[in-house]
Formats: sequence, C-alpha cells, structure tokens
Amino acid sequence: MHTKRLSEFLRARRALVRPEDHGMPAGARRTPGLRREEVAVLAGMSTDYYVRLEQGREHNPSSPVLRSLAAALLLQDEEAAYLRALVDPPAPGRPSPAREYAGPQLVSLLDTWADTPALVYGRYIDLLAVNSLGETLFSWLGSETSLITAVFLNPAARDFYRDWAAVAQGCVAALRAGNPATDDQRLQELVGELSVRSPDFARMWARHEVRAKTASTKRFRHPLVGELTLGFETFSVNSAPGQHLVVYRAEPDSADQQSLALLGSLALADFPDVQDEGHLPNGLP
Repeated sequence: MHTKRLSEFLRARRALVRPEDHGMPAGARRTPGLRREEVAVLAGMSTDYYVRLEQGREHNPSSPVLRSLAAALLLQDEEAAYLRALVDPPAPGRPSPAREYAGPQLVSLLDTWADTPALVYGRYIDLLAVNSLGETLFSWLGSETSLITAVFLNPAARDFYRDWAAVAQGCVAALRAGNPATDDQRLQELVGELSVRSPDFARMWARHEVRAKTASTKRFRHPLVGELTLGFETFSVNSAPGQHLVVYRAEPDSADQQSLALLGSLALADFPDVQDEGHLPNGLP
C-alpha cells in the first residue's frame, strides 16, 4: 500500500470538492474544499478513522470504505480505480523497459493514413510514432519526443494550443492515469524535472487528477494554415499496454478539412524530406 501517495491523493481530492456539491452551505472557510469531518460523515465513518487514513496511519481500508470515499469525494471511475490501486497495488510484473517503442505493424498502419494525422504515445506521454501529416501538424515540436515536456517547457505550445491550460491539465491527468501507484525512476525524474522548471506543472500535478485521454476536440493555431479545430479519438494498443493511438479528423466539407488538406499539400511541396531529417520519430529506431 502506498500510504504517502494515498494521503496526498485524499487531501488533494478533498480540497477540490465544494460543500455545495453535496448540498451543504459553504459558509466561511479558511481553506478550499470539504473539512475532514464532512468527508467522514459523507463516507459513513468516524472522523478519527478518516484522519488516520489521510495521515497515513491506517493501512488496510476495505473495499466498502474505498467505495464510500470515492462517492464522498465525487471521484470518476478512473479516479476511483486509481484510489483502489493505491491501497492494493497490482502485482509486479516485468520491469518497464528503459525506452518504449511502437511496434512495426502499428507504424505501418499509421503510414497508410495519408490524409489523417495520427500518432502513438506511451505511458510517460512520449511520442513513439507519428505519420507524415501528424508530423507536419506537430512540426513545432522539433526534435522533442516528450509531449508533456514540450507542452510545459516549449513556449511554442501556448501559441499552438488555443486552449493550452486544458491541454496541459489533460496531459498531467493522463500521465497519472498511465502510471497508477507506480514509483519507477523514470516517472520520478520526469515529475521532478517538470515540477522544478514549471510552476504550472507543479500546481496541476498537485491536484491529483486522473483521466486518460479519450475522445474530444482540440483547437490549434498552426504557423502554416492558421486556426483549425480537429476532433480526435484515442485507442488503447492492446498489443502494448500503456500505449495509445490518437487519430485526428476534421468535420467533412468544413474549413478545417480544407486547412488540413492544405497542410498536407504544403508539407509535400515545401518539406519533402521532413521525415528523413528525423524531426519527429515515425517509429523509434
């Protein structure tokens, strides 16, 4: 059981729940969120027991207790699963590889989608593969393969993503979702570096949000074609747990579709060797 991380998670999530979310008057409060005794009442347990949980002095909360806490803290399914993993971590399997790779069949699949930007990212939000149009769409990344590092440390990200704060928070939540109850060295180094170099990352990481990327839309501002809005769908790669395939699309017969087509033609006309130059990995060697 990860008692320290459980304590941090409970405190962070308690601070995000407003009293009015449970129909209680807010009143004057020195700190945001619910009080410990309020969480205890909502979860049907004694205040002393909840305090012991939050302080890391209770080491074996039962499944009913965790379900009650999830309800009191208004946790979504992924967040509730993360809470359970903190108490009952999965049995250790093979150690994580020092570097993740996209499989050759997956890379070949991406290459067949000439008119659709697509990419694969791994547990640490590293870019593992990208097709030609995706490479052009994300040309601002240069040689950087850590998407989350680029989002927080590359100033170009705030120009490229018109809703930068939402994208950044989504990356942080996905990083935590992809590493439940994990204390491996790569995660610690990544979180440590970003926390020191980016106050925005440190603040967002401290919220303990857990949310995998699914389906939504993103609004971009591209230096070649200007503003465009693309929908995207995220698929888990069953042959490589922890890896995800993201496919972008524009609405048919829309200005965004025209901009995407223009981006593809500009890439062919002006940057014929972009893939050979290795700006982004189309399957890491």
